[in-house]
Amino acid sequence: MIEILSPTELSRARDTGALVAHILQTLKSRSAVGTNLLDIDRWARDMIVEAGADSCYVDYAPSFGRGPFGHYICTSVNDAVLHGLPHDYALADGDLLSLDLAVSLGGVVTDSAISFVVGEPAAPGDLAMIDATERALRAGIAAAGPGARLGDVSHAIGSVLDAAGYPVNTEFGGHGVGSTMHQDPHVPNAGRPSRGYKLRPGLLLALEPWVMADTDVLVTDADGWTLRSATGCRTAHSEHTIAITDDGAEIMTLVR
Repeated sequence: MIEILSPTELSRARDTGALVAHILQTLKSRSAVGTNLLDIDRWARDMIVEAGADSCYVDYAPSFGRGPFGHYICTSVNDAVLHGLPHDYALADGDLLSLDLAVSLGGVVTDSAISFVVGEPAAPGDLAMIDATERALRAGIAAAGPGARLGDVSHAIGSVLDAAGYPVNTEFGGHGVGSTMHQDPHVPNAGRPSRGYKLRPGLLLALEPWVMADTDVLVTDADGWTLRSATGCRTAHSEHTIAITDDGAEIMTLVR
């Protein structure tokens, strides 16, 4: 089902998005060499509870995971790119950390992810890879608007990633959001322009370019959740929730 939100629901999405953005930026500012991933998860839980919001992850149990996720945020480090399960690990200087967070507030979900290097960049190409996902995200947002096709968005994202030299995996990508976290339509990170679903005002989409430096093949970690690059290469992930409006695309997950 593709859900179209009312103006009232879109107003709630702005509030949810602002909360998600605030939590992510706070966690980024607190993440330093020696910070434990379990502390990041605890901080996320505390801020979600304090805001009167609900976690979309703690009870999440899709077919591709192993039972309920059991945590409040995805923490993916270095060769981990998606669904990183928080565990007892202290961040080291030069680690590339991706944080992915989805919460529900007022019955509306928003979803966002950021990637950054902890301490001093150590691996060549980390900052360029993060920048490529951010540029691809901006391109996807620019291509989204009423009357545009889903393929226009996917093509815009994929063109930036391809030009930057990264293989693109289309198994996991963006998706609709609204009253629940994962909805139709699926938004792959590569596609053909002028194809697919026509975007309508009121549609809420989470766009999420992610790449692995030298492969498009994922492997699942022993924890049953964390997805890693098959070659052990570094990875990056950027995501915003946007709303399709009469005037274009509005980013919901911004600090306000």
